[in-house]
Amino acid sequence: MPGATFGEIPVAQIIANTRQPRQVFDEDELNELAASIAEVGVLEPVVVRPIEAGDEPTERLRRALEEKPDARYELVMGERRLRASELAGSATIPAIVRRTADEELLRDALLENLHRSNLNPLEEAAAYQQLMEDFGATQEELSRKIARSRPQIANTLRLLRLPASVQRKVAAGVLSAGHARALLAIDAPEEIEAMADRVIAEGLSVRSTEELARLRSRRPGNQVPRRRRRAATTSALGEKLAATLSDRYDTRVTVTEGASKGRIVIEFAGGEDLARLAEILLDEDR
Repeated sequence: MPGATFGEIPVAQIIANTRQPRQVFDEDELNELAASIAEVGVLEPVVVRPIEAGDEPTERLRRALEEKPDARYELVMGERRLRASELAGSATIPAIVRRTADEELLRDALLENLHRSNLNPLEEAAAYQQLMEDFGATQEELSRKIARSRPQIANTLRLLRLPASVQRKVAAGVLSAGHARALLAIDAPEEIEAMADRVIAEGLSVRSTEELARLRSRRPGNQVPRRRRRAATTSALGEKLAATLSDRYDTRVTVTEGASKGRIVIEFAGGEDLARLAEILLDEDR
């Protein structure tokens, strides 16, 4: 790797990545890794960057240096290995040393966690938001940097609009990101919280949650009386098509079949969601 060096670095001289998007580390997994490191050592080196003496430290870096004043390096990738090495009592750890810009520090940590599937959806959303705010990146620019589609990034960022209590449920894994996005069709935060509790208690599917959220979002006085119609039936093919499109577009899709004609309805929750769907559909047309 151009401009990089390799060596055994004292663990005491490394501080954790101050832009690490991952906040939750499984203690049992860390203990297992620590036991493995005590037995055979660290098999994959961590990546660190030198802390430059002349640079003005960020507030996060300043706090980290107060806790670890002997630090000479900041971690870029490999926090689980560093934490486990500390648990194992290792004095040194194999490391690749390379100069890394602030923007790349967060991007590299994000990519490592995404590729290892270690981030929960809220950590991923917060990392996207941090990259965009810290470096003025648009969703399109972020998409190119981390090889994620723009609609996928936009959809993940929507989770940050959830009430804090519901975000904690998503982060803990008791509520899926699909369920959480369905709840965003509800306007009132307290109703979102109540519906989230119901989804968890009753084990509702994402599709059931979407339907309940759609009904809950209706307000008295907004409904126009309509003539009663005969209940339409949907064929097995229509149901399969609706389910496939719902999964593909991450929204509710209904297929209605009549004697001579039918229709496919794709629902969206506001202008942002419409833009997301438009990008997916227009890309598919090309």
